[in-house]
Amino acid sequence: MPLVEKEIYRFDRFVLDPVERLLSCDGAPVSLTPKAFDTLICLVRNQGRMVTKDELLRQVWPDTFVEEINLAVNISAIRKALGESPQENRFIATVPGRGYRFVAEVRYLSVQNGNGNSRVAAEHPTIASDSEAREISPTAGNGSAVLGDQPAASRVNRRLFTLAISAAPALLIAAILAGYVWHEKHAKVLVPASSSIAVLPFADLSPSQDQQYFIYGLTEQLINDLARVPDLKVVGRSSSFQFKDKNEDLRTIGRTLGIASVLEGSVSREGDRVRIRAELVKTEDGFQLWSETYDRKIDDIFAVQDEIARAATGALQLKLSAVNAATRERATNAQAYEAYLRAQYFTTRGRDKADLDNALTYAGQAIKLDPKYASAWALRSYILDTLGDVGLIEPESAFRRAREDAERAIELDANGPSGYLALAWVQINRDWNWEGAELSLNKAAELQPGSASILRFRSFLAHSQGRLKEAIGFHEQALTLDPLFASSHSYLAFLLYCAGQYDKALASAQKALELNPQKTYDHFTRGEVFLAQGRLEESLAEMKQEPGAYWRLTGEALVYHALGREQDSNAALIDLIHQYQQSMAYQIAEIYAYRGDSDLAFQWLNRAYQQRDSGMRSLKIDPLLKSLRKDPRYSELLQKMRLA
Repeated sequence: MPLVEKEIYRFDRFVLDPVERLLSCDGAPVSLTPKAFDTLICLVRNQGRMVTKDELLRQVWPDTFVEEINLAVNISAIRKALGESPQENRFIATVPGRGYRFVAEVRYLSVQNGNGNSRVAAEHPTIASDSEAREISPTAGNGSAVLGDQPAASRVNRRLFTLAISAAPALLIAAILAGYVWHEKHAKVLVPASSSIAVLPFADLSPSQDQQYFIYGLTEQLINDLARVPDLKVVGRSSSFQFKDKNEDLRTIGRTLGIASVLEGSVSREGDRVRIRAELVKTEDGFQLWSETYDRKIDDIFAVQDEIARAATGALQLKLSAVNAATRERATNAQAYEAYLRAQYFTTRGRDKADLDNALTYAGQAIKLDPKYASAWALRSYILDTLGDVGLIEPESAFRRAREDAERAIELDANGPSGYLALAWVQINRDWNWEGAELSLNKAAELQPGSASILRFRSFLAHSQGRLKEAIGFHEQALTLDPLFASSHSYLAFLLYCAGQYDKALASAQKALELNPQKTYDHFTRGEVFLAQGRLEESLAEMKQEPGAYWRLTGEALVYHALGREQDSNAALIDLIHQYQQSMAYQIAEIYAYRGDSDLAFQWLNRAYQQRDSGMRSLKIDPLLKSLRKDPRYSELLQKMRLA
């Protein structure tokens, strides 16, 4: 048999053999899933060059559509296999929002096979270049690793071309076999129609009917546990809670949410005893797949949650990861858990002072009762951030404490997603640490791959960096998991407005209003769209319907100016400044920018910058700031926010 050359790569202590599909470390095999292995091959073959996310998705999943979150999970698995933390970047460097680069030095080993034997013919070191230099050097834009004057990718391609000619018959047979294997594998990984579920809020059968907070917490924890199961579509909390106490027909729920099964039940609690009845039902015909009743002490609630989640996934012929379930952090006593549930309940009620004060008090109680309760630290991080955002406590102190609480949650429970999500929120909104936020979200996605919240956070990150198309895509994906979440439709409407997709923006804002007619911001968004279209009277009518006073005043100041009614515009602006300057500095800047007063616009943008106003995330995409974009001060502000 003639000698046939094949490719092998060596980096650090690892050897990668794409043909044999083997990764080894010091001679010992290293386990990787097939798709993670394919991702690693693609990165190593392009050593030194940034491989975009789209390119990786096309190469690793060539014949199917998958969400970008699958790529993040693969990268995390590779890093774990190589013994690298996301912060190290010894092997893989993330290019925020764009892709990944394999940065370790790679040696290409030319191996010749014949008669079952192999020998190393040559070893060519590639020159690993500095990743930062490649980022800024216009001459290094292709990022190719160099051997003499030849890029590594070109050298490999030439060898593969020679190999293809000499081994064409064998490759043809291999291709046919590979197609058959791919078909078999692909058929197995297709998610069956039954692998979709909504957890409806359990009915309160307690004598005093006062267990709403407990039921909310139980339902949300079950959703979070099930979202950890790969290949299971789990409807988000907001959509599930739309059916609370409505006694809707299961077929209607199935069609509305796009799911095949429902987990529902009831809770009856007296003192420290709780009875939970749970059942899993098919939405198509009402057939009961599983049911169980649990009579326990409240101290055993975590075990009950685990049992319900395992039983439900078992009935769906899926498997709840034993590692995920075993490592899930939990309170050490019932009182801490009770306080946490009450804090969580008040955070869902809104952003007014009374609810936020109650939420902060109960979160503090949970932490005091159990200082190692990571979820309570993560929840308090959100509460503190919100209090600072609405100006109820001093922003700088609030955001610093929010960051510290998120970091403490991760320190206490590195296997729980809540701390990483809380940290990502602070990194996106306050620190403007875009790469850090992506690392946090990648880790959260690894731990909870079916989370709509993570997709929304990815949308926030992409939006902040000006990647509007990606931001819209992420939010549309989130809505497939949480289709009845009014705030998601509101946010999508804003993104579509920024993208100039006015009809879709109007429809999305209208959908949000249909889901929650009392919600703020949606009439304002519709008014912005009409303003952009020059439909001024319709815009004014929408602004006057806006229930949020701060949004109404912002909208009126904009539209009255467009109508030439400067006195009315000034009156609305003065009122906005007088009442809401602590929390609406960015919106005040928008008004001045729309008027063409760049000096005052930048004065308020700088104030928003100092206050870490969350509106600053829209700096790169906001149509109302169009007049400022050629001003040098705009570029300086982007640089300060690490967005240049």
